[in-house]
Amino acid sequence: MADFKEYISTLNGLKFDKMYQNDFFLTWEKTDDELRAVWTVADALRNLRERNISTKVFDSGLGISLFRDNSTRTRFSFASACNLLGLEVQDLDEKKSQVAHGETVRETANMISFMADIIGIRDDMYIGKGNAYMHEVADAVEAGHKDGILEQRPTLVNLQCDIDHPTQCMADALHVIHEFGGIEKLKGKKLAMSWAYSPSYGKPLSVPQGVIGLFTRLGIDVVLAHPKGYEVMPDVIEVAKKNAAASGSAFSITNDMKEAFKDADVVYPKSWAPFAAMEKRTKLYGDGDQAGIDALEKELLKQNAEHKDWACTEDMMKLTKGGKALYLHCLPADISGVSCKEGEVDGSVFDRYRTPLYKQASFKPYVIAAMILLERFANPAAVLQKLEKRGQERVFRA
Repeated sequence: MADFKEYISTLNGLKFDKMYQNDFFLTWEKTDDELRAVWTVADALRNLRERNISTKVFDSGLGISLFRDNSTRTRFSFASACNLLGLEVQDLDEKKSQVAHGETVRETANMISFMADIIGIRDDMYIGKGNAYMHEVADAVEAGHKDGILEQRPTLVNLQCDIDHPTQCMADALHVIHEFGGIEKLKGKKLAMSWAYSPSYGKPLSVPQGVIGLFTRLGIDVVLAHPKGYEVMPDVIEVAKKNAAASGSAFSITNDMKEAFKDADVVYPKSWAPFAAMEKRTKLYGDGDQAGIDALEKELLKQNAEHKDWACTEDMMKLTKGGKALYLHCLPADISGVSCKEGEVDGSVFDRYRTPLYKQASFKPYVIAAMILLERFANPAAVLQKLEKRGQERVFRA
């Protein structure tokens, strides 16, 4: 009860009115208050559910999910978030739609949105495409609402694009906030966002970019580590530098994983494809050049194999603060000796952090639900208070 009252008090002290009837594309497009509002609402929703209080704020309505890449955690987190609030999820399978017959983005967006309140999209594979597609969908439903086609304007949540993975990184941050006892305790902590070896090809850039774009706002000193040639988007590097300067933290880049891990409080070893290679792949797909795509894949796998020493080993973890840094991963991790012969992290390290890793993932449904609530309701604090006062049991007790 005390925590819940604190959440409401915190919400009432924040300014986030522009989130209402708006979309969530990139974390760095949101103000500090808006980010805190998401974390606070997420905690409040979790608090209510843990007390067996229903948080259904919709009697009907749809949450539309469109995944253009494979997903486990984000797909089920979106479904869980929608269900938590009372929305039913409908997946848009483009293979079963009329997109292949020339249906435009504008037409598809309107046709799926007649009774939809939220649209969640994951489109992360092609540089310059994913985020742009999400904006095209948002613009289409905005026009549809203004033209009287749609009774309501469904809002959009970015479930991962080519630039950012906001629901993942916001969940990661909330996990770190809880682990260290509050945002105010993060000042001066060190986070190593490091590339790590993977035997697979073409992992998106959005997680490392999202991490450096968000955690630099929390007073955390962020080090981005990767071998030469594995650079991320230059625009996001500039975002991280700007955010660090504004928050009074530090942002640096190194080509030495050990340097990044030294005295780190948090480590996030994760593989990703080089920005330049992802740009090249996008063009090859656009040209329909399958031979070029196959050749690029072989080239990148060979390049990866030159850096097998970039792994989160027991020796690497000993370099961290007290040898006990918080280990993060968006999952699934490439686990040496488990899911692959050699990968991002040693099996012993992963096993030791399995419980906190799964806890890290558990924040995502609440973060997504919070984004939806803030986008769909003008006064979320009042809504949360009414839910508590109503006290409807989520699970009936005889």
